[in-house]
This record gives sequence, structure tokens and C-alpha cells, in this order.
Amino acid sequence: MVTLVEDLRRETIMELIQLNEIVDLVIPRGGEGLIRFVAEHARVPVIKHYKGVCHQYVDAPANLDLALDLLVDGKVSRPAACNSLETLLVHADVAGAFLPAAGKALQARGVELRGDARSRALVAGMGEATEDDYAAEYLDLVLTVRVVDDPEQAIAHVQRYASDHTEVIVTEDPAHAERFVNALRSAVVMVNASSRFSDGGELGLARRSASRPRACIPMARWGWKR
Repeated sequence: MVTLVEDLRRETIMELIQLNEIVDLVIPRGGEGLIRFVAEHARVPVIKHYKGVCHQYVDAPANLDLALDLLVDGKVSRPAACNSLETLLVHADVAGAFLPAAGKALQARGVELRGDARSRALVAGMGEATEDDYAAEYLDLVLTVRVVDDPEQAIAHVQRYASDHTEVIVTEDPAHAERFVNALRSAVVMVNASSRFSDGGELGLARRSASRPRACIPMARWGWKR
């Protein structure tokens, strides 16, 4: 049986998550504060995640126009959502062509950029990113940037800093896409699609928004690795 609890007061939530003889499972949906509260006080099993540190990796064989559309949508359309992008990774072979245009598009929309030395050399006005920046969930118009030498370096970065929420690869190479998808444990891994697709409505659990850029996601994976 599934029951919708409409009373969202904290004391009601506390009572609910104590009912270990009645409630079999709780899945808190909301901000980090709510989720930590539930995890700390529950006497029933909890499925949870705390943050959405989501990445987009632009591979060398990528459609750069599509990559830019997905980047702007993933960062700007709703920056306070947990499926918004927090970090952009760009292959060194296309960084010179992609990053100046991406920086201009994002800065024109009020996005603050923070990056490594190679990124800063390509985008005027970009600040320096720290280790804490790469691990941060900003939920705001702030984006960290890093230039990587190959897909493996991109994967290693995601594995180190991600919160296992949603990751995106933009590539025309099926082998690179498959490697990226299989190497990561994030709940959703997208191929040539916006991180904003990682949403109940977009995945068919409610009415889908018409505002997302349409893209092919033949290798997207939802849930756990098979």
C-alpha cells in the first residue's frame, strides 16, 4: 500500500518515521536538511541521497552545438534543482573551440564560472576553482569547469567528486559513451541529453515539460547497474 502524507509539518514527519511496525520504507524527497533529518531520526529503512553534484562531460568527438544547448539548459533553466549541472568537463582537443563560446553564453545569463588553469586561460573573467568548489552543490548560478585530457580523466573526476545523482556525456563515439555509462554508479547517466531529464515528470512519472531540448538518449541508464 502507498499512502500520500499531505501534512508536511516536522512533527508529523517525526511521528511517521518512527512507525517501524507499520511503515516498511521511507523515501524522503526534498532538500538536504530534510533528508538528513529523516535519516538521523528514522526507525524504519530509508532510501536517500543528500546532494546533486551533477556533471556534463564534452568529449572530443562531440556535437558542440548540442553540447552548448545541453549545458545552458542543465545549468540555467532551474539552477536550484538537484538535477542542475554543477561541473563542466571538456576534452582538451575541443576546449579551445567550446569553452570561449560556452563561457560567453553562460556569463550572459549571469552564471559565475570557476575553473582550473587551462579553463581560465580560455575564458575571460573565470575565477579559480578550489577542491571544495568541485565537490559543492551550489543550487545557484555558479559552475565549475575543468579541462581533461581523455574520457578516463573525466570519469576519474566524476568518481571523485560526484554525489551519484546525474551525469551527462556529450559524444558521437558509441564506445566512449558506453565506457562512461558503465564506469559510473550514479543513479542516472545520460548520453547526449540534458541533466534536467533526471526528473520524475521527464521519466514518465508525471506530465513532461515541453521546455527541455530534445536529444537522443539511447544509452541512458536509470537506477542501479545491471
